[in-house]
Amino acid sequence: MQTKTIIEPFKIKSVEPIRFTTKEEREKILKEAGFNPFLIHADDVLIDLLTDSGTSAMSSKQWAGIMDGDESYAGSRSFYRFEEAVNKITHMKYIIPTHQGRAAEKILFSIIGRSGKYFPNNTHFDTTRANIEFTGAEAVDLLNETGKHPEIRADFKGNMDVEKLATFIKEKGAENIPLCMITVTNNSGGGQPVSMQNIKETSEVCKKYNIPLFIDACRFAENAYFIKKREKGYTDKSLLEIAQEMFSYADGATMSAKKDGLANIGGFLAMNDTDLAMKCRNLLIVTEGFPTYGGLAGRDLEAIAQGLQEVLDEHYLQYRIRSVEYLGEKLVSAGVPIIEPPGGHAIYIDAKRFLPNIPSEKFPGQSIVCALYIEGGIRAVEIGSVMFGKYDKNGKLIPPPMELVRLAIPRRVYTQSHIDYVLEIILEVFKNRESLKGYKITYEAPMLRHFTARFEGI
Repeated sequence: MQTKTIIEPFKIKSVEPIRFTTKEEREKILKEAGFNPFLIHADDVLIDLLTDSGTSAMSSKQWAGIMDGDESYAGSRSFYRFEEAVNKITHMKYIIPTHQGRAAEKILFSIIGRSGKYFPNNTHFDTTRANIEFTGAEAVDLLNETGKHPEIRADFKGNMDVEKLATFIKEKGAENIPLCMITVTNNSGGGQPVSMQNIKETSEVCKKYNIPLFIDACRFAENAYFIKKREKGYTDKSLLEIAQEMFSYADGATMSAKKDGLANIGGFLAMNDTDLAMKCRNLLIVTEGFPTYGGLAGRDLEAIAQGLQEVLDEHYLQYRIRSVEYLGEKLVSAGVPIIEPPGGHAIYIDAKRFLPNIPSEKFPGQSIVCALYIEGGIRAVEIGSVMFGKYDKNGKLIPPPMELVRLAIPRRVYTQSHIDYVLEIILEVFKNRESLKGYKITYEAPMLRHFTARFEGI
C-alpha cells in the first residue's frame, strides 16, 4: 500500500528542551539585538530556522564515530575514512579537509583570485561572494531567467544561463576567468535544483574555453534527489550514481559538510589539478592545519564520513524534501507568496509581494524576519538588500533582483507539529502584514554586514 503520510525515517533517542518566551519578552529581546536575529541568544529562540548549516541532528552511528575518532596529528585513520567517503561520491583525486565550506573558499580564491579576475556562478552565496571580492575579483551571477521569477513553477529554476555564460566568457576573456562555479542546489536562488543537463552543458562551455568548473556541493544530495524525481532518464538510478555523474562533469568542488554532510562542523576542497592541490595544501598548513586534519578533530572527520553515507538514503531524502514541500504547499494555498516550487532545504518568502508597500531601501525582508520572531519566536534570515545590496557612488542602494526571507529547515531536528506551528505563525504575520514597518541600518560592517548589522524601525 502506498501511504499518503510521509513519516520521519528515524526514531528520537535524545531531546533538547525549548525555552518558551512571551511576545512582550521577544519585543524587548529583538530591540536589544538591534532588530537583527543573528544577534539574539539561541536560548531565546523557539524554532530556529536561521540556517540549515551545522544544525543537523546527528545519528547514533555518527555519535559512535565521534567516540571512535582518531586524534593523531598526522595520518589519522579518521582522515582516511573521510577521504574514502568523499572520493566515493566525487571521484576527485585530491581531498583536502577544512573546518567548514568558507575555509575551502578562502584557500581556493586566495590562490586564484585577484583584481581583474571574474568568477561566474548560477548564484553565489554570501561567503563565496565575500571570499571572491576580498581578493579584488568580481563574483558574477548568471541565473537563468525563469529562476528570477518567484511565482513561476519550473523543475530546475537553479540552472545556469549557459548562453549568458558563453557570452560572458567572450566578453571578459577566458584568461581572466580562473574558474566557473555552479551551486547545487542554488541557495540564494531559492534552494532550487540544477538539472544534470545544465551541469553537463555548463561543463561543455567551460571545457571549450579551458576554464575549470567547480561545484559548490553543500546540498548535492538534495540536488541529486530532485534530478531522480524530475529529470528524464534518472528514475531508476541510485542517488549515489546520480551524485557521481554530477561530479564527473566538474574539475573540483567546495563543500560545507554542515549541510548535506549531516555534521555540525567541517567541509572540504576537492580537485583533480595536481599543481593547484599542492598550492592549496600549502596554504591549508599555514591557516587550517596538517593535510590529514585540516582544522578538524578526528571525531568530526568520522561524523562527516558517516553523514555522507546517510545523506544518500532515499527514504531520508523523501522525508526531507516532502517536509519542506508540505510547508510550501500550505503557504501557497493560503495566498502567501513564496518562491515556487518549494526548494530542497528551505522556504523562501517573496518579500516584494508579501510587503509591496515597503520598498527595497526600507528592507521588507528584514521587516518580515522581525515580525516572525516577535509573533512566534521563529528565527529566519533575510536574503535580499540587507545581505546582497550594494551602494552606488552616491550612497544609493543597489538592490538585488529578489527580496527574500529564508526559513531553512534543520535536518532531522523538527517534527511535523513544529512545522505546523511555523505555518500558523507565518499566516498570522501575513494576515497583519499591513501593520508592518520598514527598517533602516544604524550600523554595518564593510563585508557580510547581515551578520552584525543593527537596525531601527522607520
